[in-house]
Amino acid sequence: MLIKCLPVGHLMTNCYIVTDEASLACAVIDPGDESNTILNYLEDNHLTCRAILLTHGHYDHTGAVDAVHAETGATVYMHRNDAGSAVGFDSYVYDPPEGTVFYQEGDTVQVGALVFRVLETPGHTPGGVTLMCEDALFTGDTLFNGSCGRTDFAGGDMEQELRSLARLAALEGDYEVYPGHMDFSTLERERQYNPYLRALKQRGDF
Repeated sequence: MLIKCLPVGHLMTNCYIVTDEASLACAVIDPGDESNTILNYLEDNHLTCRAILLTHGHYDHTGAVDAVHAETGATVYMHRNDAGSAVGFDSYVYDPPEGTVFYQEGDTVQVGALVFRVLETPGHTPGGVTLMCEDALFTGDTLFNGSCGRTDFAGGDMEQELRSLARLAALEGDYEVYPGHMDFSTLERERQYNPYLRALKQRGDF
């Protein structure tokens, strides 16, 4: 599995291109902006995009979906709770393209030999998910390096966010953590140093 991070847009959203190196099939996770940057990477590396996977519906994670979908024909996947509703700002509604597949807890998406498993992790938005693939967690705006997603936008819920963080922290073993913004981390590092996870552990939530 090859993971390429392309920070895109004015909020520097981490768009991930995750490739099965044997087949050169890939998934694009959260194409938030700069469709040309994303498409050029696919072309330059001879990759075939099989899936566009969304961790949630905020504009900075979905802004280039239509362009990447139109160019590649890849199926778009997201949680239904973030589609067609104001998930971040009162004036913002995300309507995914026709044919979008609405995944939910426990669903899997196969891209070449890679299998992405969906974990529902709401709180930052009602339809937030974490995508698990091998030893990697693509956490969107649920879990950050040393922090977590804000919940003061429309649709945010701090109690849900804390339950989602506790769920991730309780996963057995260690994982690489690839968040929607800022630097990468590991789950064990977050258990030890992230103040939100430390507080959850102290109160016995995991």
